[in-house]
Amino acid sequence: MDVDMEQTAVGQFQTLVRYNNPVLVVKHVDKKTAGPADLEMKRPQTAGAILDTKKETEEILNSILPPRCWEEEGQLWQQTVSSTPATRQDVINLQEMLDTRLQQTQARETGICPIRRELYSQCFDEIIRQVTINCSERGLLLLRIRDEIAMSMEAYETLYCSSVAFGMRKALQAHEEKEMLRDRVKSLESDKEVLEDMIADMKLKNEQAERRNAELRASEEKKYQEEVAFLKKTNTQLKAQLEGITAPKK
Repeated sequence: MDVDMEQTAVGQFQTLVRYNNPVLVVKHVDKKTAGPADLEMKRPQTAGAILDTKKETEEILNSILPPRCWEEEGQLWQQTVSSTPATRQDVINLQEMLDTRLQQTQARETGICPIRRELYSQCFDEIIRQVTINCSERGLLLLRIRDEIAMSMEAYETLYCSSVAFGMRKALQAHEEKEMLRDRVKSLESDKEVLEDMIADMKLKNEQAERRNAELRASEEKKYQEEVAFLKKTNTQLKAQLEGITAPKK
């Protein structure tokens, strides 16, 4: 018997993929002594032979959507995907259930949203299940498409993460360089202030030196003029005395 697509055995798994009723695999598993043979699924023997095509379809479904196993109260349960063909009403119910789950989980309508991506992935798996039951080759082709999409998404995620990491490194590097430049600016401004103080001091000393030189030149000039005037006066007096001596007596 099939279970409803959104219900599972223990109520903790919710998926859009249709699964069969859970089957008890092992009761009270002893984790220390249990071997591979103990984990084999114990199914009740059914009357009649199972058609090879149905068995092959079930094997393909189990390879595409592996059975889910979980442990509850020391008992190991297993749940395989349903091999019952889907009707048109099942597809309509799947669409309605997808919309309902998108609203319940408040998934984003645009942008990156892991919840929306997971729900659409479950919906795609259910479509693959439905197609595989009717045509296994078509289902396997859809499986390749699903795996290719998943691989591309992983590549995009890796590229995105590396881009974010690269951007963060560049931002940190720019921040460090900015701090270094700020420190450099502060150091240059400090050097500038020191040099400006030195220039102002040298200008003051230069003005004082020019003032002293001007005073010294004025003093020297005055002394020179006085000496010239004294020598001229002395020369005049000597000339007068010389003329008085050399003049003839009457």
